Order: sequence, then structure tokens, then C-alpha cells
Amino acid sequence: MITGVVHYVIDPSKTEAFEEFARRWIELVGKHGGTHHGYFLPAEGASDAALALFSFPSLADYEIYRSRFGEAPEFLAADRIRDESGCVVRYERTFMRPLLPEDIQ
Repeated sequence: MITGVVHYVIDPSKTEAFEEFARRWIELVGKHGGTHHGYFLPAEGASDAALALFSFPSLADYEIYRSRFGEAPEFLAADRIRDESGCVVRYERTFMRPLLPEDIQ
């Protein structure tokens, strides 16, 4: 399994748009073979930081999902929310390999 960790800097005045953007991506990941673990939004402290976690069975499976970016209408519509609202200032994506409780013997 591979887990994507996305660190976002968001515009705090556009949190509602970011939440709509997030809802769409949660749906898309689930629909296309992944498991979305959620978006984590500001509650206290820094008001411009958000985080997303999602997993795919393998990097190859993620690449199949990723190949739809910029082409499939549902992916383009999700990106339009971000682009038109300006809710995301920048983001950084990293892939990690989880060590889960069930992996400990």
C-alpha cells in the first residue's frame, strides 16, 4: 500500500470552497480504487494549513488513477473549484509507506 500525504496552504477566507473541493476529491479517490482517509482542516493554531491522506494498493494503481487528471470531466470539475475560488495557495504531495498496528508482530 502507498499513502499520499498532501500538505495544503489554503486561503482562510475561502474555507467553504476548499471543503467543497475536498468533498469532490474524497468521492473521486473512492470511485477510482483508492481509500480516502479524509481532509484535516484548521481548528486551532494556524488557520491556513490543511492536510489530506489517501491510499492506493500500489503506486501503479495510483498512477492509473492519476492518468485521469486533466482529462476526465469529473476530475476537471473538481479542479475548477480550486482554480476558480483560489482556495488553495499551494500544496505539496508526498508518498509514504504505512506501518499499521496489524503489521506489528
